Amino acid sequence: MSLDRLFKPQSIAIVGASERPSIGRTIIESLGVLGYGGAILPVHPKNETVLGHTCHASLTDIEKPVDLAAICLSQERVVAEVEKAAESNVGALVIYAGGFAEAGQEGRAQQEHIVDLCRQEGIVLCGPNCMGVMSVHHRSHAYMMDVLDAERLAGNVGLISQSGSISIGLLSDTRRFGFSHVVSTGNEAVTTTSQFMEAMIDDPATGIIALFTESIHDPERYVAALDRAADANKPVVVVKAGQSARAQAAIQTHTGGMAGEGRVFSAMLRAHRAIEVESLEEMTEVLSVLQGKNLPRGDRLAVVTGSGGHAELLLDTSERHNLRLPPLRAEVRKAIEDEIGPLTGDGNPADAWGQGDFAANFEVALDNLSTCGDYDAVAVLLDSNDGQAVDYRGQDDIVNAMMTRAFEGRTLPFYLMSTRHGVLKTPQVDQMRSLGIAAITGMVQGLGAIGKVARWTTSAARAAPAIRSGSAPAWASRVSVHEHDAKRLLADYGFATTGERLAASADDAVAAASEIGWPVVMKAVGDNIPHRSEHGLIELRLADEAAVQAAWDRLTGRLDAMGDSAGETAIVVQQMSAGGVEVIAGIVNDAGYGLVLAVGPGGVFAELFDEVTMCCLPPRPGDIEALIEGGRLATLLDGFRGAEPADRTALIAVLQSLAAFAVDHADWIAGIDINPLLVHAKGCTAVDALIVPKQVGKV
Repeated sequence: MSLDRLFKPQSIAIVGASERPSIGRTIIESLGVLGYGGAILPVHPKNETVLGHTCHASLTDIEKPVDLAAICLSQERVVAEVEKAAESNVGALVIYAGGFAEAGQEGRAQQEHIVDLCRQEGIVLCGPNCMGVMSVHHRSHAYMMDVLDAERLAGNVGLISQSGSISIGLLSDTRRFGFSHVVSTGNEAVTTTSQFMEAMIDDPATGIIALFTESIHDPERYVAALDRAADANKPVVVVKAGQSARAQAAIQTHTGGMAGEGRVFSAMLRAHRAIEVESLEEMTEVLSVLQGKNLPRGDRLAVVTGSGGHAELLLDTSERHNLRLPPLRAEVRKAIEDEIGPLTGDGNPADAWGQGDFAANFEVALDNLSTCGDYDAVAVLLDSNDGQAVDYRGQDDIVNAMMTRAFEGRTLPFYLMSTRHGVLKTPQVDQMRSLGIAAITGMVQGLGAIGKVARWTTSAARAAPAIRSGSAPAWASRVSVHEHDAKRLLADYGFATTGERLAASADDAVAAASEIGWPVVMKAVGDNIPHRSEHGLIELRLADEAAVQAAWDRLTGRLDAMGDSAGETAIVVQQMSAGGVEVIAGIVNDAGYGLVLAVGPGGVFAELFDEVTMCCLPPRPGDIEALIEGGRLATLLDGFRGAEPADRTALIAVLQSLAAFAVDHADWIAGIDINPLLVHAKGCTAVDALIVPKQVGKV
């Protein structure tokens, strides 16, 4: 469905228009500020005119076509107006009032009636329970705030927010970027974030899409829109808050429980080349970085400052937040020091105040840092703010001229940065924007935003899953695939597993243990008992025949006590694995976003650290390697406290095999859990495994 009648209306009806302070007055006056050229059609049963515009008693009395109707009425009067809109062939509606699906059974019923009317008549609906919509370049406005400065408001960011207050916050500062469209989506009863994204991808005035998302109504369409945006080279910047309202498959694996909706969502965003941020401060800085004429193609940052304190604080900050500030090469440092005197530390950040002229010294540092080939972006750190009481007279003009000369003809991105978030001077920002230089604020937020954008510019598209065919495997009909069978299935994909054997009796268990080698583990296995520790169905460190005989008696006794709930069971005798780094690895088949591979520290560390990393499948080159870089798992693999380093190459190969198994069986898998996966100095061993077929997770 086209959103043109919402975004590009040729006529706007304001139902409930009034000259008193109200939403209706705000809309009419803002349309005047924006210079809207279409028909403004106030609707009120008692007024003849509103703010100089002829007023109509009802929507049904308007003779000309109405593209957009803004219903500025209380909740109890909305349904009747929607019925009139459906009767009058209105193209799009904005409903501001709340009290619908979010407010209880009666409100849900009213919203469902509105949805039915809109879908029957092909009406685009923004809301209900929203702030509304404005399309700045089309000079259209049906939003609950007054437009004061149309020129300052206009820009290339399309904002879609499920929270009205979040959109208000982002609109409050347009010093560094403006907006093409602003949509407060509210309940998304008919038109969703995904559909608004699609329209903005097709809109030439929108270069960047900013999302504040609480829940996803149509995950597949949302993902497809992210892919379309990436293909169109339009970055999507996302803040995710709250919990998803959609039903998720409840799988029985430990990995699935640790994954959580938020982590799966983050993995999905990475896979589909969106930029996830954790706060509005981060979002603001990322949107600002994206205003630059040149974008970073890597995360090697150089900073020019006039303060040793700045340099020290930046170094501390970069270490805590994984920001890359590579030291100056000796020859680059010498070239700078020959002209301005000694630099502190390792030269990056470059304290270029020196003993001579401020402007000349900064320009020397800028020129050398931007031409040496060692950096992907250069920032100049100087604090300046609107309305400040103390300043260096003339510094702004010097900085502007210096940055202009340094940036001219360069493909490397330059940034003007302040130490604290939100601190900047509007005239200077305007001058930088005219050159294509972005202004950023806050050491952590500003430099972090450069890194996030760099990862976006260098990220690769994810291959689409291959189309599979064929019948379901025999195990797909089971309630779960217990450890013994799961490990045999994974072994076909190259997994090394523990030596083990099913035992039919106590004597058979003793014989199996003698064959495998002491000590051994004995476990009950059965599809109905995926989690056995809680039932006492695992016996460890059995070192002789007597221990095996006693363990057999305990296990069979506990199974007998469980009765029919245990289902069909067996007892397996297994090699007692020891040594190596314990890793938990698994697959989550998310109802909305598909297969996700999860990896984290295993054993006691799994619950202690809760540090799972995830990627969507099929993986892109480098995705799996990135899962085990950084964090505590990497520390353990590297040999913690004198331990022998573990075999990363083998771990990566196992994870690739797990991903391949999951992709090949995606239609039948709800989840897979390997816990622990022992990573030795050479090789990996899957000690325990569980496969949950997909029908278990159906809702």
